[in-house]
Amino acid sequence: MIDTLGPGMLLAGAAIGVSHLVQATRAGADYGFALWWALAFACLTKYPFLEFGRRYTTATNKNLITGYREMGLMPFIIFTIITVGTMFVVQAGVTIVTAGLAEQLFGLGLTSIQWSLIIIGFCISLLFVGRYPGLDLTMKIIVSLLALATLAAVVMALGAGAGKTVGQQPPSTYFNIAGIAFIIAFIGWMPIPIDAAVWQSIWMKEKRWQSGHKPSLSESLWDFNIGYLTACIMGLLFFLLGALVMYGGGTSFASGSLEFSAQLVSMYGNALGSWSEPIISIAAFTAMLTTTLAVLDAFTRVMTRVISINTERDRKKIVRKRTYNLFLFIIPGVALIILNTFTGTFTAFIDFATGLSFLSAPVLAWFNYSLITSDNIPKEAQLSKGYKTFSLICLICLVVFATAYIAYLFGLLDLLF
Repeated sequence: MIDTLGPGMLLAGAAIGVSHLVQATRAGADYGFALWWALAFACLTKYPFLEFGRRYTTATNKNLITGYREMGLMPFIIFTIITVGTMFVVQAGVTIVTAGLAEQLFGLGLTSIQWSLIIIGFCISLLFVGRYPGLDLTMKIIVSLLALATLAAVVMALGAGAGKTVGQQPPSTYFNIAGIAFIIAFIGWMPIPIDAAVWQSIWMKEKRWQSGHKPSLSESLWDFNIGYLTACIMGLLFFLLGALVMYGGGTSFASGSLEFSAQLVSMYGNALGSWSEPIISIAAFTAMLTTTLAVLDAFTRVMTRVISINTERDRKKIVRKRTYNLFLFIIPGVALIILNTFTGTFTAFIDFATGLSFLSAPVLAWFNYSLITSDNIPKEAQLSKGYKTFSLICLICLVVFATAYIAYLFGLLDLLF
């Protein structure tokens, strides 16, 4: 089991970021405990389609990108378009949040763009030198420390009687245009986009190559479930923190990343005492640093697989290495350009980025379901009848919410409210 552990922690590290720190905290801060169902809904409905990535790779020894190509040219092209259309925005979103928290923690007087350059430089250096082993070890350490720090903060808040205070506050309504839009954005990256199923399949093959251990299906799903459960629990903890220390305070969030980060930490300090600020600062910064690191590695690896999909076998290794090095600079470079353009509208940009990812969720979910239910899947990895039914129900739910988001973008929700 220990030899298998790794890709699941990478999943947790990639998940615990904007969706948790920004969106989950905002959900608790603005609506108290009212949106608990949205958190549960997101974690439940995305589970099968993320799990399919691990199941498919274990059963076939192929990553999902290869699977999409074998489904036909059109699924492969659609996946490529979705990836290219979202990866720069996603990288920009996680980087700007990390930058704001870095200034809050270290207080060097740097701008968000300057911090973004430093953070990107650090991530590129680590991945350029360490590749998967460096990322694997870093994630295991940071995710473990983060979980302990966040759990301690929640326990302290509950011990101070914050739960009773939140319960006495009047319930907030979210059945309006702003509320529905936020719920969709909240679900978009909670606990992680469905794109991460592809990341998992690639990380798993890299782990297998590094360790020389070929895990069984039960071992592989054990690692996945640990990572996914960690991401879901951390989402709940950040949601509780937002509700316990911010809800009902009458303060709105700032639109800039630096101001948002300072406001976030100071609100915790005001509610729990100055002793809590180092815990929150460290937990928040490490959460975002792991996400920035994992997302950069994931998208870079995805592009190497996309570009080398038709390369001859004896040249794949060389092409992938060159492509990895190239996109290790291209992706953060374009992300920095985006940040330099939209740096003043932080929360709106985050909502846009998370909503954009959610639009692709039903498409990727259907691709993953089609792959895992195809005839070439070994019998031991095939889905039970009940699991198939559950997966289809989850798919319908994703389609409904994606349709609602499209209606919001085109102003159609105005007709209902």
